Amino acid sequence: MFVCAGCGAELTAPVSRVALPVHTRYGAWEKLHPPLMEPATYAVDPEPSGAPWRSSHGSGETAAGQPAHPAPFAARDRIVIAPGDSRGMALILERCAGYCCGVDGREGPNLACEGCGRAVATRIDDCGFWQAVWLEPDAVHRRPSGLPAAAPPDWDDLVRDPRRVPPLEEDGWWSPRWEAAVGVALAHLVVACGRRPVALPAGPVAQLLSGAVASVLPGGAPAGIPARTLGLAGPGVPVPRPAPDILLVPRHPLTGEPWRPPSGEPAVVPLDTGVWAYLAHPGETSPLPATGTLPAGVLRDDYPVPPRPRWRLEIHRRAFADTLARLTAVRPHPAEAAQPVPPGSAGTGTGAAVWASK
Repeated sequence: MFVCAGCGAELTAPVSRVALPVHTRYGAWEKLHPPLMEPATYAVDPEPSGAPWRSSHGSGETAAGQPAHPAPFAARDRIVIAPGDSRGMALILERCAGYCCGVDGREGPNLACEGCGRAVATRIDDCGFWQAVWLEPDAVHRRPSGLPAAAPPDWDDLVRDPRRVPPLEEDGWWSPRWEAAVGVALAHLVVACGRRPVALPAGPVAQLLSGAVASVLPGGAPAGIPARTLGLAGPGVPVPRPAPDILLVPRHPLTGEPWRPPSGEPAVVPLDTGVWAYLAHPGETSPLPATGTLPAGVLRDDYPVPPRPRWRLEIHRRAFADTLARLTAVRPHPAEAAQPVPPGSAGTGTGAAVWASK
């Protein structure tokens, strides 16, 4: 658990560390979000995030959202927990500004230790943000909870309990977690395929991701150069035969590392575990048992009818661009970077280089 560095008061329930979710910084504007973290877990963000904000044109501190290019200058290694796991903290009312539906942390830490009054954390729950409590690394200490440690999850746990994340919300909108997770995965795919066309496997992958893939990769291969093939594999899902050029695999929820086939080949593209689990195990179309089988593509007419997408999946563009910029393999030679970008080249050739440079 985490305790106040000033007085030692307990500030959290017992929690276990997991990988930072890939969608942490990427929400959907003007939409309420669920908690970022699962109960009894915490993660550490190695990069600065949140207030204070500074302009990219100078070092002066500014209000959140005001500068043309604001950059977060908060401490590194902030700890994030689910709001329900917080203990012994009270809101600092003069720091509870927000956009419309809650607080967004624009004024820095807004939670104080009830024991000594020290500012220790930031509660965020406004629209466009994943609900979370961010503990300041210099204001808290870790302390063993005294409870027996649970066994760390392994890949077999994903087979027993896949924890699928459905692609659609109840209102028919695409899940913001899917938009961000697919955006991150497609940045890895652009690198893995060398920005060449990719053939998707039939089934949920092609049905749900074809439009998103087409938005970042070319639709046809140059003469004499075959398209790369993509397959789905992971715990309980063997590598297809013949083996594809690239595998779409789950990202381990504890370590953040991608699953790899026993042979170590082919190349892998990591995907959020819950999103991958839905693609690999889409489940039944109805919660009610039925006898016999239905033709492919036919849904039962039980109520409620499963939600259907109103439009194709649009990836979170900033999640895609930020991830692509971190993948050094796509950084261009200076001569290539100087080349003009032709219209419609986003995601290919110098288009990927421009994303990387940003």
